Amino acid sequence: MDERDLLAQGFEQHRDHLRGVAYRMLGSRAEAEDAVQEAWLRLNRSDTSDVLNLAGWLTTVVSRVCLDMLRTRKSRREDALDTFVPDPVSLRTVDPEETAVQADAVGLAMLVVLETLSPAERLAFVLHDMFGLSFDEIAEIVGKSPVAARQLASRARRRVQGAPADQTDPGRRREVVEAFIAASRNGDFEGLLLLLDPDVVLRADAGPDQHTGPAVSKLVRGALAVVEQALTFTRLAPHTHLALIDGAPGTITLVNGRLQAVSTFTITNNRITELNILADPTRLSTLTLEP
Repeated sequence: MDERDLLAQGFEQHRDHLRGVAYRMLGSRAEAEDAVQEAWLRLNRSDTSDVLNLAGWLTTVVSRVCLDMLRTRKSRREDALDTFVPDPVSLRTVDPEETAVQADAVGLAMLVVLETLSPAERLAFVLHDMFGLSFDEIAEIVGKSPVAARQLASRARRRVQGAPADQTDPGRRREVVEAFIAASRNGDFEGLLLLLDPDVVLRADAGPDQHTGPAVSKLVRGALAVVEQALTFTRLAPHTHLALIDGAPGTITLVNGRLQAVSTFTITNNRITELNILADPTRLSTLTLEP
């Protein structure tokens, strides 16, 4: 086995770890794969004879790639009023007899909160709190002092811990989502309004427009505005069904067997406080619906 084969073998041993880092940094499975592939290309181009810790070296590289991607995304979002909805890891249809569901501890709710952080804050939090990197290591990646890296992680942690916790009973969460589906199908304005928190936030990410290029995304705040937005999609309501999205109740929209949208809900005190809709055809095509 030559040196190139050994390098490839070493990379493959760490691929899952790198993919996990990149997904939590970016919230997109496709972008995470791109970041991991870029790390492989950089490994191929580099002199690694002095690398004693390949896992650490690769983690640093993929983290820097993700940081650059987050900064580009943030700049694009500011220019185009873009918004971003993370990719789910798992989609599963729901047995009508199943009444209790449990949300994944590191699911979309966490990723949505991470989207509110600056790129450097997100990197520091993910690498330290989720993957156990030291602040000395993180400081080298972000180009700051260890003290500054610690402050970045602390700010991020306060934001994450300050996010509203979902104290709603799992069975009740399902009932709220089912009621939302029914009200949408019936065009029930008042019914939808009763399900929404007054300060509800809707994020819809449809990906780039095929003709104009910029992202077709929406960020809507307030119950009245969200209801008006929801009622514009009544034609799709008959195709919308309850599903488990990363273990939590959500909805999928299937038209002629093709996935058109995935919606996740944050529910606090029996009211919907956040509704996140992923409708980007390219990203949806990478998802698999489990029976």
